[in-house]
Amino acid sequence: MIKIGMMIGDRYEILEKIGTGGMSDVYKAKCHKLNRYVAIKVLKQEFSENANFVSKFRIEAQAAAGLMHPNIVNVYDVGEENGIYYIVMELVEGITLKKYIEKKARLSYKEAVSIAIQVSMGIEAAHNNHIIHRDIKPQNIIISKDGKVKVTDFGIAKAATSNTITSNVMGSVHYTSPEQARGGYSDEKSDIYSLGITMFEMLTGRVPFNGETTVAIAIKHIQEEMPSPKEFVPEIPSSVASIVLKCCQKSPDRRYQNMAELIADLKQSLINPEEDFVVNKDPDMEGGTRMISDEDMAQIKRKVPYQSGREYEEQDHDETMRLRSDTEAMYENDEEAEGEDDYDYDPKMERVTTVLAIVAGVVICIILIVLAVKIFGGKKNEGNNPSGPIITTEETKEEAEKVAMPDVKGMNVDDARNTLTGLGILTEVVYEESDSVAEGVVISTDVSEGAQIDKGSKVTLTASAGTQGVEVPNVVGLTFDEANTQLVSKGFLVNKTEDYSDTIEAGRVIAQTPADGNKAPKGSVITVTVSLGKEDTKIRVPNLIGLSEQDGTVEAIEAGLTVGSVTHIYSDEVGEGMICYQSYSHGSYVDQGTSIDIKVSQGAQKVTYKCNVSIVAPTTSEAPQYVSGMEVGITLVADDGTVLMDTKVTTFPVSTNINGIASSGGTLTMTYQVTSASTTTEGDVVVPGTTENKTFTRRVEFVKE
Repeated sequence: MIKIGMMIGDRYEILEKIGTGGMSDVYKAKCHKLNRYVAIKVLKQEFSENANFVSKFRIEAQAAAGLMHPNIVNVYDVGEENGIYYIVMELVEGITLKKYIEKKARLSYKEAVSIAIQVSMGIEAAHNNHIIHRDIKPQNIIISKDGKVKVTDFGIAKAATSNTITSNVMGSVHYTSPEQARGGYSDEKSDIYSLGITMFEMLTGRVPFNGETTVAIAIKHIQEEMPSPKEFVPEIPSSVASIVLKCCQKSPDRRYQNMAELIADLKQSLINPEEDFVVNKDPDMEGGTRMISDEDMAQIKRKVPYQSGREYEEQDHDETMRLRSDTEAMYENDEEAEGEDDYDYDPKMERVTTVLAIVAGVVICIILIVLAVKIFGGKKNEGNNPSGPIITTEETKEEAEKVAMPDVKGMNVDDARNTLTGLGILTEVVYEESDSVAEGVVISTDVSEGAQIDKGSKVTLTASAGTQGVEVPNVVGLTFDEANTQLVSKGFLVNKTEDYSDTIEAGRVIAQTPADGNKAPKGSVITVTVSLGKEDTKIRVPNLIGLSEQDGTVEAIEAGLTVGSVTHIYSDEVGEGMICYQSYSHGSYVDQGTSIDIKVSQGAQKVTYKCNVSIVAPTTSEAPQYVSGMEVGITLVADDGTVLMDTKVTTFPVSTNINGIASSGGTLTMTYQVTSASTTTEGDVVVPGTTENKTFTRRVEFVKE
C-alpha cells in the first residue's frame, strides 16, 4: 500500500498522487540519491498478485528503459519492494499536445511541422530499438515548459522482435491504423499512420474520421478516403498536405517506410513548402476506398469495444469539479490507454464470467434436450393423435426472443431510439414540458428498466420539450467571485475550471459554457474558465550564426521555435551559404513557437569600378623634353595587374571608357623618345645619332559602378 511520505527502494520519497489508471497509479516522488523529482508508476494491488500481469508490467518497463532520447519520456528505474511493483520515469512539467491544440484551435503549418519532426525523432529512436508505440496520439505527446516535445506512454508498446507478433491493442480509435482496426499485424508504418492523423489534427483542429461509435470510426479508417487537410485549411502548403496524405495511406506499403524518410520530407517542407517533392507509389496499388468483408467486420467488432460517440469523447481532465494541473492530467492520460490494451484484466470479473459460462452451458444443454424430446415425441404420436399439440422449434424460438429493457432515461432521444432499435424494440416518442430536464432528453419510459419484453414490441418514450428557462448572463471578464454571485442569483450551479490566457489577467473569466444569451433551466451547471495569466513557456534561443540554412532551421525547430522569413545578403565575415543574422540574439528567452527570421550569407559582395578619365598631354614638369606632336606610348595597368590600355598617340586629350574593373585604381605610364645625339658625318662615314626613351607615371583612381 503506497502512502504519502513513504520511501521506496531506499531512495524515492512519495510526495503526491498525480494520476491514476486502470492498471496503475502514478506518483510524484523525490529521488534522494540524485536529488531530483521523478514520476513513479505503481502497479495496483489487485494486479500485483497476478503473475501474468507482473510479467507484462516488467516487459513494458524493460522495453521503455531501453529508450534514451530527448524526445521520449525516459524511464530511469524499475523495481519491486514488498510486493509493490514500480517504474521510475522522468517527471515532465508541461502540457499535452491535445490541450495545446484545443487552446490554439489549430497550429500554423510551421509549428505543426516542427512538432512533428521532434515526435518523429522520438519514435524513430524507439523503432531503432525494435519497439512500436501503437498508440501515437496528441494525448501521448507532451510539450514541456522549456519547449521540448516528448512522446510518452509506451504502455501498450511491445518489443517487435518477431514477425509473428500481433496486437489486440486498439489504442485510440480516432488515430488507429487500418491494420490495427482489423486486429492484424502492426509495425513501424502503423505509428507513421497515427502520426499522420495527429498532424492532420494539428493543422486543422479536427480529426479526419468521426462517428457515433468506435466501430463506425474504425470502419472509416479502413474504408473511407482520407481527406486532404487543405479541404479545411486551404492555405496549408501543398508539400505539407502531401506528407500527411502519404502517412495516412490505407496500404502500409504506400506510406513512408520509416521515420527517416518522413523526417527528411518534413525538413524539406520548411525550406521549400510549395515544392512537389513528396514521392508516392503507384496509385493502382491498394490505398483508396475499400470495401469491408464480413470477416473484417466481425474482426473489428471483436477488437473495438462498442461505445457511443458521446461516451467515447476524450475526457477533459481540467473540467472535473476537483481541479488538477496539466501535469496531473497528463499522467492520467498516460494511464487511460492501458484500460484498452491487453492488460485489461479484472480478477473479480473473470470469476463472474466463468460462473456465467458454466450456467449458460447447463441451460443450453437442458433446452436442447427438451427440444429433442418434444420434437421426436410429437412425431411418434402424430398418427394416433393428429389433433394434439405439437411444439416446434420455431415456436420455441419465438418464445425465447425476449430482451431486457435497458435504462435510457437521461439519454437524448436519438441515442435512446438507436439503443432500443438495436435490440429490436420499436419506439414512440411523446413530449412534455420540464423545468428540470433539458430539451430532447428522455424523462421516462412506459416499460420499467430490466423488464423482459418481446422483440418487435413498442415502448413509449416521454421526452422533455424543454422550458422557457433562464437567460444565461455574460460573465466573461468578471472576477470569479463576481461571476459566481451573478450565476447563483439566477439559480444556476457553477463549475470552475482554469486555463492560461495571454490577454486576460489572472482571476478573471476567460470563457463560459453555455454562452451568454442562451436559456437554461434553473439548476443547470454553468462552466466558467478562469484565467491563470500568461503561461511561462519561455525557451532559450540557440546560436544559429555560422550554420547552414538547413542545419539552422533544424536547430531552431528542435529548440521549439519556428523559422520566419529567410533572406540572402552579402557578408564579408560569414562564408557563402551560412547564416549571418538571426532576429533574436543567442541566449535570449522567447515564447514557445516564436518565429525567428534569418539571413543567409551570399559571401563578400563583388564591387566593380569604371575608368572614365581624360588623359591630357604630358606637362613640362613631367616631361621637360616633350614637344607637342611627339608620339607617346600610353599603358594603363590596374592594381591587380590587369592591363586596361596599351596604345600610342600623337594628339591629346585621350578619352577612356573602361568598365568592370576589379581594382579601385591603377597606374598610367607614358613613354616618349628624345634625341640624345644628332647624326654626324666624319669624312665619308655617317655617324648615326642616338635616341632615348623617357618615361613618367600618373596614379589613376577609378569610380565604383
